[in-house]
Formats: sequence, structure tokens, C-alpha cells
Amino acid sequence: MQRRSFIQTAAWGAVAVSVSGFVRFDGKSYVGDCETTSDIIGPFYRPDSPVRNNLIIKDDPGTPVELSGFIKHNDCLTPYQKAKIELWHCDSKGVYDNTSPEYRHRGTSYSDESGHYHFDTILPVPYDVGGTKRPAHFHLMITAAGYMPLVTQLYFTGDPWISKDPSSRSPAAKKRILEVQTAQDGRKKVVYDVILAEKLAVESASLDRLTGSYVCEKDKTITCEFFKRNHTLWYNASYGKKLDPYGMDLEFVGNNTFRSPSLPSDIRNEFVFEVLNTGAIKCTEKYLGDFGQSGEIVFLKVSV
Repeated sequence: MQRRSFIQTAAWGAVAVSVSGFVRFDGKSYVGDCETTSDIIGPFYRPDSPVRNNLIIKDDPGTPVELSGFIKHNDCLTPYQKAKIELWHCDSKGVYDNTSPEYRHRGTSYSDESGHYHFDTILPVPYDVGGTKRPAHFHLMITAAGYMPLVTQLYFTGDPWISKDPSSRSPAAKKRILEVQTAQDGRKKVVYDVILAEKLAVESASLDRLTGSYVCEKDKTITCEFFKRNHTLWYNASYGKKLDPYGMDLEFVGNNTFRSPSLPSDIRNEFVFEVLNTGAIKCTEKYLGDFGQSGEIVFLKVSV
């Protein structure tokens, strides 16, 4: 089957991910089905940030705060040791350090034997994005063997921009709007516990950013469309012809990557999204056909 034809004929059916949020006893131990959703990695992520807990910069303005919590297995109870936690956020002026070797306000840590992690840093502030503002937020990526990487954003109660931002006002973000507590010694503190999951659903607001029409970077006659159905991402493509009205369901596999679970085992399609610094969305489709042919196509989003 050639690549262009299997897009038209692949079976389709949504893959449901449970996010009902409860703990049950399976006869041997307590098993979690805790509410966990993932976000899309934005343009400000930088890999390989230094391993450090203290992100406070001497003589740099900002309100000091401790971010801490526990990383737990999917039973919602058992601590996960040596999970990798990456934190990044803007400075007190709303600026991200995207290039300097200092990796300002960026760091990597690992959970201890009790699953605990913490960072000493400053509170980020809201910043301008095209005539409006994004509410203040921390970015987190948690990576742990046996589980899908979790990418998320943490917001703070009382921020007036939360209700105006598509991501923070999403119902899925309610549990991530956190209180900035004041300890007895006057220090600020934010607490966020993480429940790991083998499979994650992508938040609806993040899927909304990906949906729309795309055009091939090199050949404008090749277009594709990503759309939502049953809370999952779907795809269909055109090669100078009308788009397939049914499309192909995609499963989130982490790191901004989606694959189709409906294709035969000898055929593989993978879609890797990238949020550019301009806010534009790029999608790289990587494919492997049943005759061993492979390649990739770069698409750019042109409409919502």
C-alpha cells in the first residue's frame, strides 16, 4: 500500500484515555486513575538545563518563592525516586532566557527517595503576547522511566489574566491554579504534587492550538488538516484533491508527538509539532511505508 492511498483507507476509531480521577483496589494494591493531562511544549523550552535547585540570581529583582511537591507512581500513593523535573519561567520583567549559557531561571532536579522535589526561584510575572497578556506561570516537564513525559504549566490564584487566557481558563487547568502561600518565616511557597501516568491525554486548549489547516513548506499543493473528534486529535491530507472527510485518529506519545494507532504494523506515520518563537505552528510528518519507503514533510499552519 502506497502512502497516499493508505491515508484514504486506514481504519479509524478514537482512543479513549481515562481521566476520571480515583484510586481503586485491584486485589493486591491500590491502583490510581488520577486526573493527569499534558500540555504542548512551547517555544521557550531549552533542553539540558543545569542540574540545580537554586535558580535565584544575585541582585536580580523578583519575589523569592519555593516550588515543591512530591512525584508519585500511578497508584497515587507510592513515591517515585529519581524522576527528572525540569523547571523554566520568565524573569521579573516577563523575559525568557532563550540563548545565554547561564540558563537564567532554568534548572533540572531529581526527586529524592520520598519522591520529594523543590526549587528556590522567583515568582514569574504576566507578559505581553500580541495585545494581551499571558498570566504568570511556571513550566514543568517531568520525565520518569515507565511513564509518558508530563509537560504542564502552573498558574497562581488571584492573577487577573487567568480568565482571559485560553490555556489557564480551560477546565483542565483548575487544579493547576495554585495558592502562593506565606510561611511563618515570611517566605513564599507553592506546592504541586505530580501523579505519573503511562498514557496522557492532551489538554483541550493545547489541541486547539494544533487544529487547523496546514500547507507543505515546499509544495503548496500538498495540504493537511488537524481537527478534534472525541477529545482526540485527527488528521487528513490532500494531494491536490479534496480532503478525506473521515481522516485518521492520532494518539499522543509525548514530546509534542502524535502517531496513528490504526495503521498496519508495517506502516508508520508520526507527526511532530513545534511552536515557533513567532507563535506559528510547524508540523513535521515522518512516514514509513510498507515497501520501506520513508521520508518527511514539513507543514506550516495557515489557518485555525
